Amino acid sequence: MLLQDKVAVVYGAGGAIGGAAARAFAGEGARVFLAGRTAAPLDELAEDVRAAGGAAETAVVDALDEAAVDAFVDEVVARAGRVDVSFNAIGYGDVQQPLMEISAGDFLQPIATAMRSQFLTTRAAARHMTARGSGVILAFGGGGPQTLPGLGGFKIALDALEGLRRQWALELGPHGIRVVTLKSGGVPESIPDGFPGKKAISDSLVEATQLGRTATLGDVGHVAAFVASDLARTLTATDVNISCGAIVD
Repeated sequence: MLLQDKVAVVYGAGGAIGGAAARAFAGEGARVFLAGRTAAPLDELAEDVRAAGGAAETAVVDALDEAAVDAFVDEVVARAGRVDVSFNAIGYGDVQQPLMEISAGDFLQPIATAMRSQFLTTRAAARHMTARGSGVILAFGGGGPQTLPGLGGFKIALDALEGLRRQWALELGPHGIRVVTLKSGGVPESIPDGFPGKKAISDSLVEATQLGRTATLGDVGHVAAFVASDLARTLTATDVNISCGAIVD
């Protein structure tokens, strides 16, 4: 049980990535608090976690709302006594078009969303973690040197996330708080069924790897749980590359 008696908060838990992390955290013994904008998928996930013997609670939270995020984390600490892990896996609402064709608003949307949400959720957790002298901040979707045409502001948002991670790690490290991003290069399982071109996208993600396979949702969860655990206590101010070689550092 890598996370026995730990308290973990997961934003975007109703999505594929957040859900995978939440299941893994609970499976390793953590009490998980699931946050998202829609109640139904959170409740379904919580039922699954409890059915598997885990502990899960839900809350409808807009991770872009400063007051809502602060109140949510304060409530978690009031109920559980602390927060040990904060993982933000919300979607950024990106529109992917060539830069010469995309509107300024659509270009800036994922950048502004990523920065506001990741800043707010990290700060809310860090306020409590600093008092305890420990904690782990995780984010999903780190950048890398490679990119593709037609991504709009999405890849730039991921690169900005890495810059934010570096800054938080520098400022929170003296308080015993680790800050790590996970980057995957794409997880085909996270693409919704019926999404236009899903097979072609999935095939291209596999083709870009060096191992001939991509990370699964299970892989994402397992790695997130490991990084959140004390076994990874030396990891901070870095990203963890689970792209199967699609992203070459």
